[in-house]
Amino acid sequence: MCQLFINADPGLWQNITRSLRIDGMVTSIRLENIFWFTLEEIAQRDQLSLSQLIVKLNHEALDAGHDLENFTSFLRVCAMRYLHLQTIGMLPHASDISLASLNSEHILEQEKHYFETLP
Repeated sequence: MCQLFINADPGLWQNITRSLRIDGMVTSIRLENIFWFTLEEIAQRDQLSLSQLIVKLNHEALDAGHDLENFTSFLRVCAMRYLHLQTIGMLPHASDISLASLNSEHILEQEKHYFETLP
């Protein structure tokens, strides 16, 4: 089993720093390539650039009252949740279906029940 992970392309866990502007402030974000790839996929699904997605996530998280002291962790969790929700069948794999078009409340409720049923 571990060979699946051990023999993966080391470039996937290479850290890359990208700079972007959020509300006029230059911000640097350092993530492993696999997270950048996943965030780019999420952005493309809703016809956003990667920068637009990150700014949107930042604004909506702040509007919801979240503390984004560790924004890179938040982005990692967003990427992992996206992949996990696809894996358990709660998000369609089809890249032509925008995430904004999905019923978020229903998905969140399904996810809540999913985690309640775990041992």
